[in-house]
Amino acid sequence: MLIHVVRAIFGVCIILGICYLLSSNKKAIKWRIIISGLLLQVVLAFAAIKVPFVTRFFKSIVDIFLIVISASEQSAAFLFGDLAKTGPFGFAFSALPVIILFSALTSIAYYYGQLQKVVYWFAWLMNKTMKLSGTESLAAAANVFIGQTEAPLVVKPYLERMTRSEIMTIMTGGMATIAGSVFGVYVSILGDGDMAAKQEFGIHLLIASLISAPAALLIAKMLVPEKEDHKINQSLDVPKSEVGSNALDALTRGTSEGVKLAVNVGAMLFSFMAIIYLSNSLLEMLGNQLSINDNIQGLTGGKYDQLSLQLFLGYLFAPLAWVIGIASDEILYIGQLLGEKIILNEFVAYSSLGDMKRSGIVSERSIIIAAYALCGFANFASVGIQIGGISSIAPKTRKNLTELGFKALVGGTLATMLTGCIAGALI
Repeated sequence: MLIHVVRAIFGVCIILGICYLLSSNKKAIKWRIIISGLLLQVVLAFAAIKVPFVTRFFKSIVDIFLIVISASEQSAAFLFGDLAKTGPFGFAFSALPVIILFSALTSIAYYYGQLQKVVYWFAWLMNKTMKLSGTESLAAAANVFIGQTEAPLVVKPYLERMTRSEIMTIMTGGMATIAGSVFGVYVSILGDGDMAAKQEFGIHLLIASLISAPAALLIAKMLVPEKEDHKINQSLDVPKSEVGSNALDALTRGTSEGVKLAVNVGAMLFSFMAIIYLSNSLLEMLGNQLSINDNIQGLTGGKYDQLSLQLFLGYLFAPLAWVIGIASDEILYIGQLLGEKIILNEFVAYSSLGDMKRSGIVSERSIIIAAYALCGFANFASVGIQIGGISSIAPKTRKNLTELGFKALVGGTLATMLTGCIAGALI
């Protein structure tokens, strides 16, 4: 246990050191915000993982999510029959429909004002402990529940008056957390049909997205600190948003949005997986021509048997895997996952993690740490999604969005790594 804590502290120092080196204004960094944000993350993580009654609370929330997932699976079986069962079509006809149901339920919860209350109180907690602006805190809290494309709508009236640093916090928060609508998909992938496993990973993913919110805020405030003369408005006000004229309208709107998201996720997976298969075929051909495929197995200790995209990603991102506390003999595998998430997307990475879990090639501890570290939207596609989505509702922010896009990608990646470090110390 002690060695894991030491590794985690070392990893946190490395991550914060990277943020300091990349900071746009090192002298303007407010260390009180950084320390309070880190303490808030540690306290939330410790309470959620180690304090029994808090863990039971999270378990009860996940149990509700699992009921929703079960209802979605039964509905998919009714609609698609055998296609919704495990097999070659299982993901498309069983997992993706979960997105539609979660989107519909989220819309109803927003219509009745319940989701706004949850967002408000979580924002209040970060607002009071980190002393950030109300808009930053609200956007960060909203990202945990409704995702990077919908969260900016919560602070839409304030977007064009927000500073460069505040825009950075919104973008980084979107990169570092996941939406409730895709939560069920990740649980289904990692649970692999086992209810106990779904419950376990559901709890971990829920905690991961929750504690990544303060991590995103503190890292954003290191990368792009607020100007010294800026007066922070800490008032919290959740503006009203039109989600439907009645509950039925909200349900249909949420369902329509869920269909769009599910189709988009399926299309992205198709495209990115095709790129992986194509790249691996070309690399295998190159390896055969250069007569190096036969040596790959020996050079990688049996982890890979030919040139592949996964091999390159593993070596490229292995140092990041080591930083978050992964054992040295497994950093190639987890480095591969981190690379897949950043360069492709988290759906591909979680699919690969599910494969590794089934094959037993990595330890249970590494699987759980990876689940935390992958729990975010930090990938290249998200840069375009954020620029397009936020600038469409606040055109004056476009210059800041385009200039900060890749920095927010780095920030979101470092935030989820920070979450992985802290989880590694407690597991």
